[in-house]
Amino acid sequence: MKTARFKLWRGERGEGDFVEYETKITEGMVVLDAVLQIQAEQANDLACRWNCKAGKCGSCSAEVNGMPKLMCMTRLNSLPMDKPVTVEPMRAFPSIRDLATDVSWNYGVKEKIRPFAPREPDAEDGTWRMSQKDVDRVQEFRKCIECFLCQDVCHVLRDHHMHEDFIGPRFLVYAAALEMHPLDTDDRLKDLKDDSNIGLCNITKCCTKVCPEHITITDNAIIPLKERVVDEFYDPVKKFLKLFRRK
Repeated sequence: MKTARFKLWRGERGEGDFVEYETKITEGMVVLDAVLQIQAEQANDLACRWNCKAGKCGSCSAEVNGMPKLMCMTRLNSLPMDKPVTVEPMRAFPSIRDLATDVSWNYGVKEKIRPFAPREPDAEDGTWRMSQKDVDRVQEFRKCIECFLCQDVCHVLRDHHMHEDFIGPRFLVYAAALEMHPLDTDDRLKDLKDDSNIGLCNITKCCTKVCPEHITITDNAIIPLKERVVDEFYDPVKKFLKLFRRK
């Protein structure tokens, strides 16, 4: 059994500092194990959000050594242990206390996106006909556990704090799941351009890099949506034809 050092962020509403702790670690431990052990033995008032400890609820999102990660999926043997492991709350959202952040803004964003609007059934028995290729295309997006790590690493939200103007990669994925669904009939392209400001994303792919579910956020969701918006609103041929039709 070894002893390791951890620097945990302690404070409320953004005011605070790192506090260093030492704790025993054993083979196979993840960051969340160490944090909960410190909470139980040395810092009973430490605020830390977690639930399933299986990488499926998205509750234990934090920044480990400066990188957005799920604490329950970050093994200690994957980190350099010759210096303290730093654990702090996500920076893109308001701090509540210690490692807990207020992510409620995300749920408000989701409510503003037009919901799924299926077409009429193709058969009298109430069923639809779809190609497997179309079904497979949106299945990847359904893996999202809403950990909001992609939102945290997005520079538009993290560095520029444009929460009022940009919905972030998580909800561009959600919009893609609706827009690309073979049964959906609604058109959200104008919303993506004007309200969601998809143009603010400069496709750095940092969101894809941190996704614990390995969703190819940029290439499979954001870029296809950008292409659809460009085709609809910025295609010079389409603009010319629209002017011609008006005349």
